[in-house]
Amino acid sequence: MIKSLNHIGGHKAATELGIPSGTIYTWIKAFKEGRLAAKDATHNPNNALTLNEELIELRKRVREQDKEIRRLKEENEFLEEASAFFAASRRKSARNKD
Repeated sequence: MIKSLNHIGGHKAATELGIPSGTIYTWIKAFKEGRLAAKDATHNPNNALTLNEELIELRKRVREQDKEIRRLKEENEFLEEASAFFAASRRKSARNKD
């Protein structure tokens, strides 16, 4: 990644990544000083996703998250109904004791 920044420039890389350019330069400095390891995190044209592949992956994640949100909403509705049922049952039981 550091080598590729030299080809396109830190400012352009920061713009493409949507981060402040100062962040890029801080990362470069940390990398050069040995405070930032890039081992397996290094991306190159051979292992990087294309924009289309990344878009497909992100859309898949959104679908999965939407499905999970629907499931959680259904569970929440069920728990609200169960809570109301037991609360009503408890009130009725308390009245019958009096």
